[in-house]
Amino acid sequence: MTNPVIPTIRPVRPEDVPAVVAMVHELAEYERAPDQCHLTTDQLTSALFATAPALFGHVAVDEHDVPVGFALWFLNFSTWAGVHGIHLEDLYVRPAARGTGAGRLLLATLADICVRRGYRRLEWWMIDWNPAAGFYASIGARQMSEWVPYRLSGDALRGLASQATAASTRSGDRPGRVPDRGDEA
Repeated sequence: MTNPVIPTIRPVRPEDVPAVVAMVHELAEYERAPDQCHLTTDQLTSALFATAPALFGHVAVDEHDVPVGFALWFLNFSTWAGVHGIHLEDLYVRPAARGTGAGRLLLATLADICVRRGYRRLEWWMIDWNPAAGFYASIGARQMSEWVPYRLSGDALRGLASQATAASTRSGDRPGRVPDRGDEA
């Protein structure tokens, strides 16, 4: 029996984007929600390689430099700690590459970024039935059961957004600036 080749971890390159998009769709299939995944190569390319990107990524590559796993992440900020952290949006390793250490190395890379930059947290969400819970516990991650996630989307998101538009129109004030596509606030 041969030992599996340990993958190499590196930042996502433009030529990796189609493979990462394919793996995102594989992840959606695994999480039993393929109809909810609409990510395109153009969207991910724009998000990762914009002038001032808000999304970052790393890939685990095999000995032929072919992506076999990925981590997509962005910065968050703790007002209590006063420093940034990393929110891991998605981590996925293709079934054939599981057991090679790719997932652990992707997480170790993000942990290293946190430590080097003085970030205090590496956080992520996991679907409750995912068998990776045991792996996460083995590396010292703990479930944050006291925090409950909330989400606004669809009609509820649009409805709340319309209240902001109406309020700014009524007051006659120029709406506040939020960075968008590299604009300065």
